[in-house]
Amino acid sequence: MTSPNRDQILSALTQVTDPLDGKNIIEKNMVQGIDIHGENVTVMIGVDPSRGAALEDLRQEAERLVAGVNGVTIARVALTAERPGGSDKAAAAPAGAGHGHSHGHAHAPAKGPGQGQIELPGVRSIITVASGKGGVGKSTTSVNLALALVAQGLKVGLLDADIYGPSLPRMMGLRSAKPIPSKTQQGRMTPPSAYGIRLMSIGFMVDEEQPVIWRGPMAMGALEQLLRDTDWGELDVLVVDMPPGTGDIQLSMTQRVAVTGAVIVSTPQDIALLDARKGLNMFRKVNVPVLGLIENMSYHQCTNCGHIEHVFDHGGAKKAAEELGVPFLGEIPLDLKIRLGADDGKPIVDTDPDGAHAKAYGEIAKKIAAAIDEKVGPKAAPKKSLFPKISFR
Repeated sequence: MTSPNRDQILSALTQVTDPLDGKNIIEKNMVQGIDIHGENVTVMIGVDPSRGAALEDLRQEAERLVAGVNGVTIARVALTAERPGGSDKAAAAPAGAGHGHSHGHAHAPAKGPGQGQIELPGVRSIITVASGKGGVGKSTTSVNLALALVAQGLKVGLLDADIYGPSLPRMMGLRSAKPIPSKTQQGRMTPPSAYGIRLMSIGFMVDEEQPVIWRGPMAMGALEQLLRDTDWGELDVLVVDMPPGTGDIQLSMTQRVAVTGAVIVSTPQDIALLDARKGLNMFRKVNVPVLGLIENMSYHQCTNCGHIEHVFDHGGAKKAAEELGVPFLGEIPLDLKIRLGADDGKPIVDTDPDGAHAKAYGEIAKKIAAAIDEKVGPKAAPKKSLFPKISFR
């Protein structure tokens, strides 16, 4: 199949008109970006934030027309908007509105095109796994925690929210997988799955070695599209692997989705803990409960003699958790097997379920599952059949 080109996409979009004046979105310069990766096309349409909700039909029509272009397999169209300069006060809104959490107050940018929270009706809870800086093993932790939650009997989904550096398709052994149209929810995509977990990532739509060079609004629009247009099915928990830092993606997630709680991952050294504190305080300011801290790469145990060495110091995350008044969820050792499993798409919780590392992730998963029950109520018991079982002999 021949890959589509930019001219074909632009030609299709000339058929999309703004209901306000009848002009097409190309002549109005509303198309802010077109990203083509093989058969996958992402289009960003810039709109006035106040009109975002009213232009959902326009977005769907644009997506339908782009999907009809020869060579397009997956089309994604997102509305995006940047707040006009000088209007900060007018556009500001409480960042945690709708979460119902009591601590902290903050003001953040307006919610943007969707003008409200994204509804995920089949998803019981959403947990973000975050870090103040990169390189602390957050994605590896997200994957293994997701598997450990499955081992607790929960239905789990996994969202790769790191738009600029998606890594979960590789870590889950799904590098060559692609989403497919949902058979039950029109207009949505069924994500690939592995280890009993549905995974959605921008990495399924872009080449692994090509950089994603998008401005903040385009990245946020893509993230919202991944959330909104994915057929997640019925989930007890959606684990969201966040990008490092405290920027646009983090704010977009906390504003547009009812996040149940955040888990912070850090290594023991002071510089990582400093950034972890910043990440933790960001979630507090936007009224998202912090479920606790995890100390990753906590220690290294020699495979030959069993000697334990604290390569990056030890106990810093536990001390920080005590000082900040949040639970300490546990520590994960620095081990070559964990790194190799992540690179090979074979998480250690699956390959060595009875090992010390899987047990460490399992204990953390128990605490997170209990915290979810506390926040949203216990998991509903399976419905009993109205008909008695009949035994045939």
